[in-house]
Parts: sequence; C-alpha cells; structure tokens
Amino acid sequence: MGFQDYFSARAELYAKARPTYPAALFADLAALAPARRGAWDCGTGNGQAAVGLAACFESVLATDPSRAQLERAEPHPRVEYRVAAEAASGLPPASVDLVTAAQAAHWFDPPRFHAEVRRVLRPGGMVAIWCYALCEIAPAIDSLVASFYRETVGSYWPPERCHVEDGYRSLPFPFAEMPFPSHVMERRWRLAEFGAYLGSWSAVERFHKSRGADPVAPLLAALAPAWGDAPRLVRWPLTGRLGRVTP
Repeated sequence: MGFQDYFSARAELYAKARPTYPAALFADLAALAPARRGAWDCGTGNGQAAVGLAACFESVLATDPSRAQLERAEPHPRVEYRVAAEAASGLPPASVDLVTAAQAAHWFDPPRFHAEVRRVLRPGGMVAIWCYALCEIAPAIDSLVASFYRETVGSYWPPERCHVEDGYRSLPFPFAEMPFPSHVMERRWRLAEFGAYLGSWSAVERFHKSRGADPVAPLLAALAPAWGDAPRLVRWPLTGRLGRVTP
C-alpha cells in the first residue's frame, strides 16, 4: 500500500486545530512499558502524541511520511522527528519500550507495521494504537455534526475511515492484548475554533477539491444559535488497542 497523503495540504491548519491527548493516557502507557528509555510514535503528524510521550520517556522518535506535517511539529528536546513510513523507522532492533500510533494506524500496511513493531521493541515491550471519531458537545449540536459527517461529507471519507468508526476493532492486532485505558480528550472552544477543527478533516479537504466550495461555513451558521458566544466543552472518547509483544 502506498502512502495516502490526505493531510499535507492542510498541515498548518492540522497543527493549529487538532486537539491534544490527555497527559494521563501517556502516564498509563508508560506505567505498563518495561522501561521508560525510549518510545516510537509512528504516523506522528504534527507530533501531538510525541510531545505527550516525551513527558514520560527519555527519548521519543516521531516518524511520519509527510514532510509538511513534520515541518509544523512542536519542537521538544527529547523528540526526534524523522520522515519515515510505518515499515522503516530506522530504529535499531530491540531499542524502544513502547510503540504508539495516534489516529494513524488505519493508514498503515498492517503486516509491515507489525513486523517493524516486533523488530524495534525490547522484550516485553508494549504497542498502543488509538483513535477518536465524532465528538460530543450537546444533543442539539451533535445531531447537526453527525448529519454533516455522514451526509454532507460522508462520501468523501477515504475507505480507511471505517476502522476509526469501529474503534480499530476491525484492524488486525497480533499481540497479547489487554484493555485499552479509558480516556477522553477535552477542549473548550468557541464556534470558530470548532470550525477550524472541522476544516482539518480529510473529507472536508476532498469535498472542497471536488466541488470548489467550503462545506463548513453552512454548518457553522446552522450551529450558531445552539452554540452561542461562549466556549463549549468538546469531548472525544478515545478507543484503541493495547498489547504486549511476546516471544
């Protein structure tokens, strides 16, 4: 499978508009790893997960095939950013304690990624992949966003999106599995900030290219009466897979 690049064109917007993962998630993953010497974040995008991992690990390699994404990644003294695909991290064998892929594993070639995971993890190392689908705000808002997601831009989602919708349960995961820790991303956003987030969706980009029109503006106009002027709490439950590499 070749690199499906749906995000380089909006890398700057992605970096500014996407929510960040809770620190408690990385603390939970680090507590399960055999050590905290090193982690590899695969498909890092702008480094949202890599910087979170750096609070718990001595060093983090963050890879992504999109140079445009990495050029907008947040710098951190313990994070090394590298242009690389999921099958060729460039890491030495048995060199990291944890491998992560945040909102990225559905783009991977699973057998090649799994082989690289087994190659780079130390004995007893952990692998965690997770994603988030639709957010939760308020019933009146959620129904309009769901209609936008399924009907307005629904046909513009890449086929890999189905794996996000089922919480990665349909992805192969040949590791000794354990329950994924329960966490929720949260942000307080005004309507314009929420609109920027919607604009970072790959389906919105594809809609815009196909029709030459912005599908987000009409939705924001419809949301405005229910949203109001104040920031609203936006929540994304995280779902994923967690496992340990065994001999």
